[in-house]
Amino acid sequence: MENQSFGYKIMSTTKKIVKRILILGLVIGLAVCAFFYWATYESGVMAGKVLRISEKGMVFKTHEGKLNLETFGALKGTSPIAESFDFSVESTETEVLKQLEEVALSGERVNLYFVKRYITFPWRGDTKYFITKVERAGN
Repeated sequence: MENQSFGYKIMSTTKKIVKRILILGLVIGLAVCAFFYWATYESGVMAGKVLRISEKGMVFKTHEGKLNLETFGALKGTSPIAESFDFSVESTETEVLKQLEEVALSGERVNLYFVKRYITFPWRGDTKYFITKVERAGN
């Protein structure tokens, strides 16, 4: 076994430390990204009439909608447009999309169950609110 110089030992140790720091940073970065992608900040229900449901986007096609909250001016000093709720629907939720299209055409009052995510991603939707379930108010 050869004797290694002091400088070579320091360089070897430094490379190991930097390599470990980079791997640890990558793992932490992936964990943070996974948290923001799947974590739920809030969940709840909004009631009203679905005004529209549409598919938008040039590169990523997303499903967006608007719910009229029908507060009839209960929020003083606001316009009817301010009394609406914008939402997105994930592409995998085909049954929810079908139900939203039906109630938008019929004008029925519905309860929309939603989850709010921490951040938006272009391939998911324009808003942080994602509809998970549609419940017709008459049922």
